[in-house]
Amino acid sequence: MTVKLYWKDAYLKEFDSVVERVDGNRVVLKETAFYPTGGGVLNDTGTLTVNGIGCRVADVSKEDDVIFHHVEGIPQIKAGDSVHGAIDWERRYSLMRYHTAVHLMDGIVEKRYQNGGITGGTIFPDRARMDFAMENLNRELAQKIVDETNSAASEGHKVSSKIISRDEALSMPNLARTEPGRQLIMSMPEVRIVEIEGVDVQSDGGLHVANTNEIGRLALSKFENKGKHSKRIEITLGGSNEN
Repeated sequence: MTVKLYWKDAYLKEFDSVVERVDGNRVVLKETAFYPTGGGVLNDTGTLTVNGIGCRVADVSKEDDVIFHHVEGIPQIKAGDSVHGAIDWERRYSLMRYHTAVHLMDGIVEKRYQNGGITGGTIFPDRARMDFAMENLNRELAQKIVDETNSAASEGHKVSSKIISRDEALSMPNLARTEPGRQLIMSMPEVRIVEIEGVDVQSDGGLHVANTNEIGRLALSKFENKGKHSKRIEITLGGSNEN
C-alpha cells in the first residue's frame, strides 16, 4: 500500500521516499505526493530524482492501494533507491481549484435546485466539464448557477477533509449523489469526506484548496443540451489568491 502524502497535505510540492519496486517504466514508492487519475480528476505530473538524475513523471495511476508513477524512458531506478519527488505545482493547484469549484457548485445545486444535480464530469488543469440531470437547465439558468457559485466562493468558506466509518457515512444523507458513489461507500470500511463549511459535504478522495476564496472567478465557457435529462456545462477559472 502506497502512503498518500497528498491526503496529509495537498500543498506539499516536494518529498523524499524510497523505491519499493520498478515494473518497466512504472515506479512504485513507499509514499508519494503524486495524485493519480481518479474520480474524474486528472493526475499530477512532475519529476523523480535518484542519485542526481531526474526522470519525468508523465502519468500517475492507482491499482487497488498501489500508486504507479509512469516515467518517460527506462529509468535507472531500482528497489531500495532513495528518491526525491517534485510535482508540477501550477498544474496541481489548478486541478485543486477546479475540483473545489465543482464541489461548491454541486452543493449549491443540491440545496437550491431540487430537480437534479451533477451526475459526472472531468476536471482538467484548464477547465472543468460537468453533466447535469436537470430537465430545465438552459444557458440562462447555468449562468445563474455559476454566478451563485462565484458569490459563495468569495465568502471564504473553509474546506476540510476527514475519515469516517462506513456506518457513519451511510447515516449521512446525500453524501454520495450517484449510484456508483453509493456502492463504493458500501464496499469501504472507512470513507473520506470533504466539507465546504456551511455549503456542502461529500464523500471524495480528491484534493482541494483550503478556502473557497482561492478558487478565483468562474466563467461559463460552454453549454450543451445533450438530451431531455442530460445537460453539460464547461467552466474556466480566472486568477486566485494562491497560498
